[in-house]
Amino acid sequence: MTFNKRDLTQFEGFGVPDLIGEGCQLLFVGINPGLWTAASGVHFAHPTNRFWPAMRRAGLVDFEPNIKPPAASVPIVRPDYLGQPVSELRTAATQTHFCDPSNRFYPASRKAGMIDWTVGTTGGMANCQRADFVSRGMGITNLVSRATVRASELTPEELRQGGERLTELLRDLAPAVVAVAGITAYRVAFSDPRARVGSQAVLIEGTAIWAVPNPSGLNAHETVDSLAGWYRKVATAASLA
Repeated sequence: MTFNKRDLTQFEGFGVPDLIGEGCQLLFVGINPGLWTAASGVHFAHPTNRFWPAMRRAGLVDFEPNIKPPAASVPIVRPDYLGQPVSELRTAATQTHFCDPSNRFYPASRKAGMIDWTVGTTGGMANCQRADFVSRGMGITNLVSRATVRASELTPEELRQGGERLTELLRDLAPAVVAVAGITAYRVAFSDPRARVGSQAVLIEGTAIWAVPNPSGLNAHETVDSLAGWYRKVATAASLA
C-alpha cells in the first residue's frame, strides 16, 4: 500500500506536533515535515528516510514506527492525537495495555507475526512508542512547521525564522544537546555559511549545537550505519549513551 499523489498533496502546509517530553536532553531538529510525515503524524516518516532505522542501529530505540498508509480508495483520517499538547502524550500512553518498556508482550507478539505496531487506519507510531522515546530523554521538532514535497521549497526567510523559533524553544526546554538534521538548512537558519557537520563552536541558550547529516533518502552520501554513528555521538554528548 502507498499514498498516491492526490492523497499526499492534501497535506501540503500541514504541521506535526513536536515530540517532546519532560527532561529532554537530546533534541533532534528536522528541517520541515514531508508529506508522509504530515499525513501520518510521525516525524521522519517517508519510507526512504533512514532516521528510525539508524536510531535503532545506534541502540537509542528498540522499535521502528511502521508507516502503513491506507489504500487510495480509503479516506485519509488524520490521527486523533494531532493537536494534543505534547504533555498529554504520556497520559495517552497509559491507555495502552502492556505499555511498560520492559514488558515483552508487544515484542513477542510482533515476533510471532501477530502485530506490526500499526495503529488506526494510517499506521504509524503507537502511543507507548512515543512515551518510550521521550522517556529516554529525547525529543523531535522541526525548524519549519510547514509540510512540503521537498525541503528545497522552503525560503531562506522561513529557515531563519525557524532558527529564531528554535532559540526561543531552547530557553524553556534547556536540553543538553540539539542535533539539527541537515547542514545546509543549519547554515541558512543560523547565518553560518561555513559551518560543517559535527559539533558547532557556539552555544544557543546554553545548549550545545550539532549539525548532523540529513537522513532523507535523497542524501546519497549517508547510510544507515553512518547516520547511526552520528546519532551515537550526539547521544554520548548528551550523556544518554
